[in-house]
Amino acid sequence: MAARVARDIPDGSYVNLGIGMPTLVADVAPPDREIVYHSENGVLGMGPAPEPGTGDPELINAGKQLVTLLPGGAYFHHTDAFVMMRGGHLDITVLGAFQVGANGDLANWATDEATMPPAVGGAMDLAVGARRVLVMTAHTTKDGRPKLLPACTYPLTAAGVVDRVYTDLAVLDVTPEGFVVRELVEGVSRDELQAKTAAPLQFAPDLILLGEQP
Repeated sequence: MAARVARDIPDGSYVNLGIGMPTLVADVAPPDREIVYHSENGVLGMGPAPEPGTGDPELINAGKQLVTLLPGGAYFHHTDAFVMMRGGHLDITVLGAFQVGANGDLANWATDEATMPPAVGGAMDLAVGARRVLVMTAHTTKDGRPKLLPACTYPLTAAGVVDRVYTDLAVLDVTPEGFVVRELVEGVSRDELQAKTAAPLQFAPDLILLGEQP
């Protein structure tokens, strides 16, 4: 999934990667592209993770992971990082999701499970501030419940913001007519994908079959 998301990030983009799976995108982005990574705790121009034992404990991303700083990068007060987010200065944010509605609504900060306490962080600011919102998530929950729904049942992070969804089964665009499947993992049938999706699906005429991702 991360490699597929990375292919859609243009050269020269300013990008925020959400906590969790989205952080993997930076590890597999094409090496010939210059992508400037932003973190809401106050970093711009993040590099890869440091070699073991060489990291600076005061240089971390929003997920508290050690990072490095590329030449020209900077760290600063998190208020300035949020000004960048809210001011529309980020080209793309890649976020995880608990649910995505067919109209592009995003729910990724709270569920009805007592073992998962609410944690919004900067997700609301990113979802409404970035020019393009990409969601990277498993197609269903661990117990098989659909994450792509006619309408979200969990509290919303933001309404109508999601542009594209990348799952372990498909790549889907959010359109005024709902979810349109652009790419489908080889070996997964259209009927199987629909059975694992609560919202109605449309399939693009030029549907692409994707090889199994490692």
